[in-house]
Amino acid sequence: MSTTLAVAMTQEVRPQTFLTTGLKFLAVGICALVLAIASPSYAQTANDELPVLDLDTPIRMNFSGNWEKDFARSDNWEDELSRRMRIRQENAALQRSGVGLGNGPSVSLGNINLNRPRRRQANLIDMARLAEYINRNSTMDIIQDRNEIRIERRGEAPLVCGMETGPNETFNSQHGAEICGWDRNQLVFEMALPDGLYIIHRFSVSSDSQSLRMITSISSNGSVPFNLVQSYNKYQAPPDEFYCTQTVTRGQVCSQRTPIN
Repeated sequence: MSTTLAVAMTQEVRPQTFLTTGLKFLAVGICALVLAIASPSYAQTANDELPVLDLDTPIRMNFSGNWEKDFARSDNWEDELSRRMRIRQENAALQRSGVGLGNGPSVSLGNINLNRPRRRQANLIDMARLAEYINRNSTMDIIQDRNEIRIERRGEAPLVCGMETGPNETFNSQHGAEICGWDRNQLVFEMALPDGLYIIHRFSVSSDSQSLRMITSISSNGSVPFNLVQSYNKYQAPPDEFYCTQTVTRGQVCSQRTPIN
C-alpha cells in the first residue's frame, strides 16, 4: 500500500513541476524579447556624436555693442599730465640727491619687439596731447563674432583682431607695424610708428558686458609710457538716419533713410 501511495503522490506533483518549469521558460523569453527591443536603441545612443569643444577658437568675453564714454570715471589728460610732471620732478630731485631709479624691462605682447630706433624721446606734453587726441571720441561701436572683433571709432581706422590665441600681425609697412592679441580676457593692440613712437591699446570688459575700460599707453624710444584710462558704458544707439554704400565710380554714396510710420 505504501508503494501505491508513493506513486499517487508522484502523479499529483508532476503537473505542478511542469507548470513551474513552463513559467521559468516564459520569464526567460520575455527578458530576451525586452533586451532585443532595447538593444538597437542603446546602440544608437552609444553611436551618437557628442559636441566637441573647438580649442582653436576659444571663447572670449563679449565686447560687442555701442559704447559711450563715462567722463566721471575717465582720466582727464591734463590732470594725468600734471601728475606725471610732479612724478618727473620728484624723480629728478631724487637723482640730484644721489638716489638711483631703476627702469623695469619693456614688456611687449607675446614678447615681440617691433622696430623702434633709439632716438631722442618725445616730449611728455606731446605724448599727453596725442593720447587725448586718440581718445577724443565719446562713442565707439564694437562688432564681434566667433572669428574676429572690430572696433570702430569716428574718424579713426578700425581696430580689427582675430579670436585665436597668440599675437597676430595686422599691418606692416614703412609707415609702421601693428599686432594684436589676447592677454587672458583683455584685448591688446600694439602699434610701432616712425621716429620710435609706440602706442598700446588695452581693452577689458566687465563680466556683465555693460562697462568697458580702455587704457592707451604712449611711449617714445623706450621712455616711460604716458597712460590714459577711459571708461565706457553700454547704451542703445539711435538708428542711423543715413544709408551709405561704396561704389567704384563715385566712392561712398549716402542717402537719407525713409522713416517708418
